Amino acid sequence: MSQLSFDQRSNPNARSAAEREQVLANPGFGQTFTDHMVSIDFTEGVGWHDARLEPYGPLVLDPATSVFHYAQEVFEGLKAYRQAGGSIVAFRPLANAARFNRSCARLAMPELPEEVFVESLELLVQADRDWVPTTEGHSLYLRPFTIATQVGMGVNYPSKTFRYMVIASPSASYFASGVKAVKVWLSTEYTRAAPGGTGFAKCGGNYAAAFVAQRQAVQNGCDQVVWLDAFEHRHVEEMGGMNLFFVRGDRLVTPPLTGTLLAGITRDSILTFAADLGLTAEEGKITIEEWQAGCASGEITEVFACGTAAIVTPVGSVKGADREWTIGDGTPGPVTMRVREELLGIQYGTRPDPHGWVHKIC
Repeated sequence: MSQLSFDQRSNPNARSAAEREQVLANPGFGQTFTDHMVSIDFTEGVGWHDARLEPYGPLVLDPATSVFHYAQEVFEGLKAYRQAGGSIVAFRPLANAARFNRSCARLAMPELPEEVFVESLELLVQADRDWVPTTEGHSLYLRPFTIATQVGMGVNYPSKTFRYMVIASPSASYFASGVKAVKVWLSTEYTRAAPGGTGFAKCGGNYAAAFVAQRQAVQNGCDQVVWLDAFEHRHVEEMGGMNLFFVRGDRLVTPPLTGTLLAGITRDSILTFAADLGLTAEEGKITIEEWQAGCASGEITEVFACGTAAIVTPVGSVKGADREWTIGDGTPGPVTMRVREELLGIQYGTRPDPHGWVHKIC
């Protein structure tokens, strides 16, 4: 337990069981939120204070609040899973806590003690445990975030006050009708991140800057965008919100973390448990020319993306302004599906957890 004492106040207007079940029957993703939220304030010279579990509701912020004007904020994303025996768990929350603090440090924001981060998740999930779906493949998505709350428009210094919060939303399976391979767009016009920037941080500005390229992908008949390096626009980095893996026989290869990619928790997990499946996993650079040629020769048989929301997403085809090709036969491959099933099995408790990643909440 942390040294902070959480004031806990139940929501007097919590939804009824019938209302909740109606939502859980078709939750979508990020559309409906549970009855409570966690809030903790920070003041320079005082530290973190006024920790509370309270009813979910709107925030009242001055129009000149710093976050609106200078985007000083970071967030995380992870899930709570209801396992077969009825217990509710999180997957590697300490890894999320560590990444959260790396993001905070890059954005000149106060770090949150890891034990406080985990306790805040536990409190919210325990309070809203009935919102954790029982349907196979569904989960409760958790969104911790910190925003700058100082009022004023001076750009020379970071905010001196902040608010950390956690909200939760029941989410359905990413694949509504089975696992489908996605088509991706190679973005050569826009850049997600450059060395020395905020590419490794999970901050809102990175995602806002990516929307135009994602829209371009959709306009070209693709599901997602693939980002390339900032200098040559040739080396593959990551997909929108997901890391990439290339399958070469029994080898899994993923672009290295160079400060421009998000260090995905799912990515790290796959690099670790690949050996349990008899696979070799490593980091390695790859250009779009090598990707296309590898698919043509059969050296690259599968490609998949991975992240908290989509777990493991097969990539079936690639399109760019001057090229287009198919990966394998364009359908989810056997290695991709083995990796996906192993990850889901650990998270939902149907397979062993040899690395101690599952964190029981209640």
